[in-house]
Amino acid sequence: MNILHITSVHARNDTRIFNKMCQSLAADGAEVTLIMADGLGDAVVGGVEIVDVGGSGTRVDRMIRAVRRVAGAAATRSPDIIHFHDPEFIQMIPALRKTGAKIVMDAHEDVEKQIFSKPYLHPATRKLVSLAYSLVERRMIRHVDLVIGATPAISAKFEGQGLRTATVNNFPILGELAVPDIDWTLKQPVACYVGGMSAIRGASQVGQAAALLEPPITIEFAGGFAPPELGETVATLGGDRIKRLGHLDREQVRDLMARSMAGIVTFLPAPNHMDAQPNKMFEYMSAGLPVIASDFPLWRQIIAEADCGILVDPMDPKAIADAINALVNDPERAERLGRNGQRAVRERYNWASEFATLQNAYERLIAA
Repeated sequence: MNILHITSVHARNDTRIFNKMCQSLAADGAEVTLIMADGLGDAVVGGVEIVDVGGSGTRVDRMIRAVRRVAGAAATRSPDIIHFHDPEFIQMIPALRKTGAKIVMDAHEDVEKQIFSKPYLHPATRKLVSLAYSLVERRMIRHVDLVIGATPAISAKFEGQGLRTATVNNFPILGELAVPDIDWTLKQPVACYVGGMSAIRGASQVGQAAALLEPPITIEFAGGFAPPELGETVATLGGDRIKRLGHLDREQVRDLMARSMAGIVTFLPAPNHMDAQPNKMFEYMSAGLPVIASDFPLWRQIIAEADCGILVDPMDPKAIADAINALVNDPERAERLGRNGQRAVRERYNWASEFATLQNAYERLIAA
């Protein structure tokens, strides 16, 4: 099986695209190529050929020119399947179909809803932009052979439009972030946040919560802030209770989680968040960390069923701080919740089962 994954947005080491999908497929014997645009050059990593069409200097370049460069490179190949990961590629579906490959769209997000949270769009224009995107998507999406949804809610949306769908959840790879035989006596009074942080993901509220923590408890951020100056704002809000670690590789993330006592995922109640399944939530669970999460209905079902964390109002900094203080001050409870989450990942929320779904979806598509 010859599989071509394409993206103009994501990094070459993106967790879902490269670490999970591409590397798993290559390890299973497929011929896998990733065409992307970061300006770091071509490479072969873990049996995956990486083709770089050059980086993008501006958002317009990324959304238009980089998409065309990636699609142009894809058109020179003869894969069985082209699997694209960015909504910008819907404009290129007719060109991609000319390769004779089956076309798969990976819907990481519900873009119609996500647009309402875009900080670079004026609030008054977001509804119009969302409607315009929806009309274009509905017209073009009819020409793909399969839509892969990153959550059941996303898949249900496209299934309701009469499209063939499969749900491939972004669950963690077993053992990737877990330290064997976690020794809670070596834990530090730290709650961590891993991944990109923005206003809509609760940056200000977490920063304010840090100022309410009992010394010497701190919150450590691993990842970037969007926009970058937001990091300064959060640091000012939290004072010496905040530590910004910048971007970490996966091994460094594992080490951070190993020394932490809780993981934070307190996204604000934006339309695109209510049915989301944040990767970081399940990664915290896989590492044996209790989760401090927004009290959304879907998240409540996951956390309560596994008994693996504390649900809070993400708009309330005191509630976030109280949850962190409670777990750090009661390590036995924190350890119990963390082990419950780890068990839930081993039994249900793991990449192995999702990869099997991806493989089956590909095989049915090629056989059709």
